[in-house]
Amino acid sequence: MKMIQCVSPKTGGTLEVFGMDVDSHQREIKSRLGVVPQENNLDPDFSTYRNLLIYARYFGIPKHEAEQRADELLAFMQLEEKRDVLIDKLSGGMKRRLIIARALINAPELLILDEPTIGLDPQARHLIWEKLRSLQAAGNTLVLTTHYLDEAERLCDRLVIMDQGKILVEGRPEDLIREHAGSDVVEVERTQKATACLTGLGVTYDVAGDLLQVFTDRPHDVARELLEVCRHEAAVTVRPATLEDVFLRLTGRSLRE
Repeated sequence: MKMIQCVSPKTGGTLEVFGMDVDSHQREIKSRLGVVPQENNLDPDFSTYRNLLIYARYFGIPKHEAEQRADELLAFMQLEEKRDVLIDKLSGGMKRRLIIARALINAPELLILDEPTIGLDPQARHLIWEKLRSLQAAGNTLVLTTHYLDEAERLCDRLVIMDQGKILVEGRPEDLIREHAGSDVVEVERTQKATACLTGLGVTYDVAGDLLQVFTDRPHDVARELLEVCRHEAAVTVRPATLEDVFLRLTGRSLRE
């Protein structure tokens, strides 16, 4: 991501953004990018409005145009009532929305977001998702990194799952789910009886805490067989497979530091 932003040198090969080499066209590339960093780097000495105006200067945006653009972006991110409020008086979700607004000040052709909703409560996350989806609907291109698999599933047309710096799979979320987890997952309460039932049926399962998970192309048949064989001694449920299932099946369940 930093190589695309022209802030870190590429380690090898070639890299082009907008058809331009990142080594020889850094200024041109940066002028057409919008960047939402993971950390909060807003200027605490200024209001929300002034933060946008000052950032607009880096792109040489005329004062009148910058003022109009700042007002539009504050309205878009539902921050117009906080127009003259200092940064320290904003909530975490408001700061995150302001950082996104700032990244849009130059009307970028490509918006890069690093963990856009990290640390936010569900309401703030959903509001940001709504705004990002509206940007997508308007034809904007977004590239984001996230550890929230539900976020990737909701926002991404295509995604890459990486583990320890290596690409494991790439594709559309729905295709990856179907290929690696199926349509539905059978979950069984982890008991000795349930384990014996699954073994007796010749069904392969994954252990997920206090649950046993079965990934199969006939989930409802397996669930029915389990209920019959286990004689209702173990709770059995069937739920839709998710991108999180794909990630855990590909990378394992051991804790990563």
